[in-house]
Amino acid sequence: MHLEIITPDRKVFEGEVTAAQFPGADGSFEVLNNHAPLIATLKAGDVTLTGASGREVIRIEGGVVEVLRNNVIVLAEGVVA
Repeated sequence: MHLEIITPDRKVFEGEVTAAQFPGADGSFEVLNNHAPLIATLKAGDVTLTGASGREVIRIEGGVVEVLRNNVIVLAEGVVA
């Protein structure tokens, strides 16, 4: 599935992943290929991406995620370096 992480300043990540774990406002959750449509709020925490090149962790300051037809877009308030 295709995933993008965007902040007000820049695009932090764009690429293909096989799984993504998110720090949901009501608890963490994972999105896999062919996931049902979803919009959820995110709290500050780690977004863990799994792809062909391994795992990558991006710490966000909160935001919103949308999942629709194997496209995942994260609108993050910010990213902690």
